[in-house]
Amino acid sequence: MKTLAHAGAAAALLFASPAHAIVGGGTPQAEGVARAVVTIVGSRGNFCTGSLIASKVVLTAAHCVQPGADYKIVAYGADNTPQLQNVRTVGIHPNFNVQAMAAHRATADVALLQLEIPLKGKSTVPVGMPKIPIPVGGRFTIAGIGVTVRGDGKSGGTTRVAGLVTTGQPGTLQIRLVDPVTNGVRDGIGACTGDSGGPVFEDTPNGPMIIGVISWSTGPNGAVGCGGLTGVTPLTLYRDWILQTARSWGAAL
Repeated sequence: MKTLAHAGAAAALLFASPAHAIVGGGTPQAEGVARAVVTIVGSRGNFCTGSLIASKVVLTAAHCVQPGADYKIVAYGADNTPQLQNVRTVGIHPNFNVQAMAAHRATADVALLQLEIPLKGKSTVPVGMPKIPIPVGGRFTIAGIGVTVRGDGKSGGTTRVAGLVTTGQPGTLQIRLVDPVTNGVRDGIGACTGDSGGPVFEDTPNGPMIIGVISWSTGPNGAVGCGGLTGVTPLTLYRDWILQTARSWGAAL
């Protein structure tokens, strides 16, 4: 397994035309849930995905925004020219353990970014929790701006969505998703570099709701890479912290 916030591709996102995201054929989307998806770039060259949960608050993965770097949001103007928006504050869940993350163990891989100004042309999405118990084979939707070709930063930059299903033993600490066609044993749809922090949606009677964030991926049969498993940190244990932190910044959720 690997985390998905790798260095070296952020510049490609900024200076190339937007291309694709999510390996294996994720569907390009500009409306619906995609309107809440944003791109996060770090001064060390990494890039990640985030979700707008309030006009100036972005939800992402904690490993995407570790101390020691500056972070900005990529916004696109009317002429599709990329512009960088400043991040005022980074809030990382206090129970996040970077060593656990490096060892591929479940941890509180969630963080919030407070923006200086609201993002134009975007919409917010509500924060929820997955229905418990989570059944094997349960369907969820992921979204991200990551690469479609592993190692090729120029293949990232456009929001794509994909429908995946749960496998293994889904619970409150971790959910593992696979392509329902390939079941993780051969190349299929899944998260890849740059999709870290991306939203995981569950359909509810009131519409789509974020119930987790993308944390890691594997290749088929657990190999290094993408297109096998997509690892998700569910918000079951962390939703209260998210809401309390956002409200402490003056956000109305």
